[in-house]
Amino acid sequence: MDKTQPHPLFKLATELGPLLVFFFVNAKFNLFAATGAFMVAIVAAMIASYVVTRHIPIMAIVTGVIVLVFGTLTLVLHDETFIKVKPTIIYGLFAAILGGGLLFGRSFIAVMFDQMFNLTPQGWRILTLRWALFFAGMAVLNEIVWRTQSTDFWVNFKVFGVTPITMIFAIAQMPLTKRYHLEPVSLEASEADAGDVRKG
Repeated sequence: MDKTQPHPLFKLATELGPLLVFFFVNAKFNLFAATGAFMVAIVAAMIASYVVTRHIPIMAIVTGVIVLVFGTLTLVLHDETFIKVKPTIIYGLFAAILGGGLLFGRSFIAVMFDQMFNLTPQGWRILTLRWALFFAGMAVLNEIVWRTQSTDFWVNFKVFGVTPITMIFAIAQMPLTKRYHLEPVSLEASEADAGDVRKG
């Protein structure tokens, strides 16, 4: 089934909506109530994404599964450590997948970003390495914040710190994507090249 490209505002809502729910419920009640609301919001965002686009990005699926697993552990065991360490697990997993892929000559960043770029092989390798290092750094940063700061500070960091940091880093990669951009070969050009070969 073909997927459709979502409106940028819809994409932003499905990505930031659950985080805002997490923030406001935590501010009104507590972290455990926020965790339950966050789990519901994550599932709702994935369902909405599938209904509108007939597709759920692989990163959203992985993140959603980990949120549900660690959120359930948080609520069942009544231990906020699980939801706090969840970002570390997600970032560490992404860093390991990207870094491990590079060791075997694979650039999994194309799959994780849902093929939003068309780059040369070298461009993919550089972009993959950068994001692997970024995710590793974010895993370390999350560990430092939740282990040394209050719960409210960690929630604020998760909602209002991580998103801007990620956006700034992503924007900083635009020169790379432009430098190694690979122009798609049109059908007409392919047919013309084939005709030249036959004539030769």
